[in-house]
Amino acid sequence: MLENKTIVLGITGGIAAYKAADIASKLTQAGARVDVIMTESATRFIAPLTFRNLTGRPVITSMWELNSEFSVEHIALAEAADIVAIVPATANVIAKIAGGIADDMLTCTVLATLAPVLLAPAMNVNMFENSVTQDNLAKLRARGFAIVEPAYGRLASGKIGLGRLAESEIIISGIRQVLGRSGDLAGKHIVVTAGGTQEPLDPVRHISNRSSGKMGYSVAEAACDRGAIVTLVTAPVSLPEPIGMEIIHVRTANEMKDAVIKATASTDALIMTAAVADYQPKDIAVNKIKKTTDSLILELIKTPDILSEVKGNFLRIGFAAESENVVDNARQKLVKKQLDMIVANDITSTDSGFDVDTNRVTLIDHDGKVENLPLLTKREVADRIMGKLIKLFAR
Repeated sequence: MLENKTIVLGITGGIAAYKAADIASKLTQAGARVDVIMTESATRFIAPLTFRNLTGRPVITSMWELNSEFSVEHIALAEAADIVAIVPATANVIAKIAGGIADDMLTCTVLATLAPVLLAPAMNVNMFENSVTQDNLAKLRARGFAIVEPAYGRLASGKIGLGRLAESEIIISGIRQVLGRSGDLAGKHIVVTAGGTQEPLDPVRHISNRSSGKMGYSVAEAACDRGAIVTLVTAPVSLPEPIGMEIIHVRTANEMKDAVIKATASTDALIMTAAVADYQPKDIAVNKIKKTTDSLILELIKTPDILSEVKGNFLRIGFAAESENVVDNARQKLVKKQLDMIVANDITSTDSGFDVDTNRVTLIDHDGKVENLPLLTKREVADRIMGKLIKLFAR
């Protein structure tokens, strides 16, 4: 989504300006062409040379720079941009943009561009909560500007409250999602499940598995980046919540089934990435089970088969984590559950599957065609799955 995109990164005069260096670096590493515009105030907090070195591009600090490739026609950069992202966006620049003031290169670019504009506010909590700032943000939202909300925490003033610049990953995720609004899955509603369900034994213990949820979260983000409307139904995981999608938290297989049934009432595709427990305790102890005997016998019963039980006219993609006969077992699951595609992986491999950021999978479609993918990051696997999904929709 970021590769070969032209991203105008506006830096304004706040203490959080130094954090924009990390964003410029990561966007550049992702293959984007990053053109940085700094207000005069921003240069008091961080040197333009920092961004020049990180992006390999000239940094614009004035409309009157004769050496700049954009000096003759100051709207040239506005026309070249795929997105304009202002990080951090101070109360001052938010007010100027809301009022249509264009008195420097950054505000001129915003006023002249037809590209989407994203703002990541960062300021003192009192300034952020001031009704003037909130009114200005409301105006910009109504005009289609994307706003990455600030975080809660300790501010430069020493106060605690809203106003901290959002984390780099959240801002970059916001940029990807804005770019994906016109993507090849725009308008499609996709439900994704993730994580490993937990079946309680007592108030303290549960039966679960080693799923980290990374694959499911990658699939949800990949769909969102391509413009899809995403509902993520997730079991407990230790991952930051992705932005730009509806997130439904569940714990057990039954809870996940109920959430999926509700979410798929008007969906175009269901991607069941979650590792759903196959069995659950028949009885759940009201109190903590004490270690009073040398052994403990538990009676387990089957959990619901979500893919089989959820009905509807939508595409279905399942996952099969196997330890033996990977392709054969996955193919049987594909047929039994009437799936359009299944993604199989060997969980005995140390460099794919659980607890790692990479995966080596086999894609099997409804016609039995098998495609073995090499070792990829889970996000790369997710993008390959999205490519297959687009072909399924076309069919």
